[in-house]
Amino acid sequence: MKLNLTNLLYALSDALDMVESDMIGVQSSHGKHVAYLSYLMRKRLGLVDSELEDFTGCALLHDNAFSEYASEEFYGGSAVDTRELRRRVELLNENDYIDFISGSTHSIAGEENIRLLPFSTDIRNIILHHHENADGTGPMGRMSYETNFKSQIVHLADTIDVTTNIMTISEKEFNRMRYFIHKKGGTFFSRKSADLFLDTVTYDDILYLQEYSAEVILRRHMPSKEKNYSDEQIKNIAAFFARIVDCKSSFVRNHSLGVAEKAERMSRYYGFSSDKCIRMYLAGALHDIGKLIIENDILEKPDKLTENEFARVKNHAYATYQVLHKAEGLSDITEWASNHHEKLNGSGYPLGLTADKLNFESRIMTCSDIYQALTETRPYKNAMTHGQAIDVMRDMVRKNEIDGQIVEDMNKIL
Repeated sequence: MKLNLTNLLYALSDALDMVESDMIGVQSSHGKHVAYLSYLMRKRLGLVDSELEDFTGCALLHDNAFSEYASEEFYGGSAVDTRELRRRVELLNENDYIDFISGSTHSIAGEENIRLLPFSTDIRNIILHHHENADGTGPMGRMSYETNFKSQIVHLADTIDVTTNIMTISEKEFNRMRYFIHKKGGTFFSRKSADLFLDTVTYDDILYLQEYSAEVILRRHMPSKEKNYSDEQIKNIAAFFARIVDCKSSFVRNHSLGVAEKAERMSRYYGFSSDKCIRMYLAGALHDIGKLIIENDILEKPDKLTENEFARVKNHAYATYQVLHKAEGLSDITEWASNHHEKLNGSGYPLGLTADKLNFESRIMTCSDIYQALTETRPYKNAMTHGQAIDVMRDMVRKNEIDGQIVEDMNKIL
């Protein structure tokens, strides 16, 4: 399958930034700011394009497991209470704030996740060690000589962006930041990364960022291309995205890949081309990516949702469209993924599309999502058997909500 992976990673970065902003108030475009600063420093070292592109991709996604970290570290694997977490963060001073967001759990999980992506150069340990301090006071206790220099660069860029509003910083504040980096070189930052920043990044670079945005600049200097990926590589990419989406909620840990597998299985039954089947798999894995921008305290509220809260939850399907439509070459996947809550009689959301506007692929995605949800255990219900799920779906067919032929075929195939 042909895919512009870089475009997809930029789209995910926007959603990840919204997660961190919701949880701890990190400024928007955090991942892209870290990628931009890292790119400036690493470019100085004269890397070949592929290595620079892969390194910048890792910097862009350095916090890919943050929601998983917050859940495991502070809530025992349960849903993150975003309001309570934000209150905790607001009470922290700068040093405690840095310690708070630097736990090893999200670095370990983030490293595991990023290795699913088909990078062509060595990206090992960039994310794993991106919170290690030069003097060994980081979460894993590693000294600078025990960490990858690429991770040291990301560590510095990350720290700068979470402690400074880089989009409004004045030249005077920039010089104060330079003094901070110089002073912390050899203890908090490695001496080598501190010197590289001081020799490389100028205030003009910051003004350039403020004028054009990190994504515009990175795209200008590192144009991305479509590449051919094997089915196995696409499934690994799908697993990377699905893991991030499903870790945001404590009770849907395997939902996205479950939908992906069923959508692919039905596609093969209907004789779709191999390329289309794998595209359906990817759409299934991505269908709930919009949930990344919905607050956890709404997603996992144990009580009945208010009208306004339910409207927010319903918006996740449109949010999936908002995230995915930015990635070129994925218009079909974007359509199938974002239509998964539409109904044939127009009662679905977010657009209230009717049967004449819903293609067969979108109908398969809807049925796959419903079947997967019905057969999963949730805090408010037990998992249904196959027969029970099909009975519920047949009732939906009688109401003209979903496609009856697909339901009967699912009954045979699944």
